[in-house]
Amino acid sequence: MSGTLYLCATPIGNLGDITRRVLETLEEVDLIAAEDTRNTLHLLNHFGIKKPLISYHEHNRFTRAEELVGRLLQGENIAVVTDAGTPAISDPGEVLAARCLEEGIRVTSLPGACALITALTMSGMPARRFCFEGFLPSDKKERRRILEVLKTEERTIILYEAPHRLRATLRELADTLGDRKVTLCRELTKRYEEALPMTLESACSYYGDQGNEPRGEYVLVLAGADPAQLEREKQEAFSDLDLEEHMARYTDRGMTRKEAMKQVAADRGVSKREIYQALLEREK
Repeated sequence: MSGTLYLCATPIGNLGDITRRVLETLEEVDLIAAEDTRNTLHLLNHFGIKKPLISYHEHNRFTRAEELVGRLLQGENIAVVTDAGTPAISDPGEVLAARCLEEGIRVTSLPGACALITALTMSGMPARRFCFEGFLPSDKKERRRILEVLKTEERTIILYEAPHRLRATLRELADTLGDRKVTLCRELTKRYEEALPMTLESACSYYGDQGNEPRGEYVLVLAGADPAQLEREKQEAFSDLDLEEHMARYTDRGMTRKEAMKQVAADRGVSKREIYQALLEREK
């Protein structure tokens, strides 16, 4: 019978945030797979836990996953921990979890600290609907594509960023998304924890002209796009389009002229009768 993979959340700052269940599990498993064994050893020593450690990180996530799957299939129970927070969230733990499920190995997650949820709840931003992007891609083309997608994202947006890249990322966000509200959360659950509500432009100034140095890992909680503004921009873009050309966009796809008029009216924010009358005038 195969063992169980335990995804164990560890503190993102304050060691008191670890759960009793996680501590009990770390004491009972056969092996702990850690993002950085040195950091995890510090955590284990703090709580008096002695267990074999093996590295499992971004650079060995595929080859080491196969090794760990093999050990699980032989009946070992394995815990996975990241340096801070919940494994599989912007973390190679997702690769191992997926492989285990493919092999029919039981996977369970022990909840606890998670930076994105912690930041969201203290940001003051709408929390009913949100999307998590993690770290933006380093590839320039893919990064630009993601930013363009986020321009029309209406949900609250959560991003991670390192201090040495914060200024450039804030500038990119402001240039692409406009001057939206943002809460910059840093040093979460630690002594110098901060949540700074401002706008993207004021954040650029705060870490630029005002000379404040980015310190610690950041979680950026951004306001989503304003639906009313998106609708206005769409209508403005369509209003500049020639009416017959606009109609052709839909009739060329197989719509009847009546169906196309209805869609064109919706695009432009006017009544179907107005579109009908405008087309009649052109035919005179």
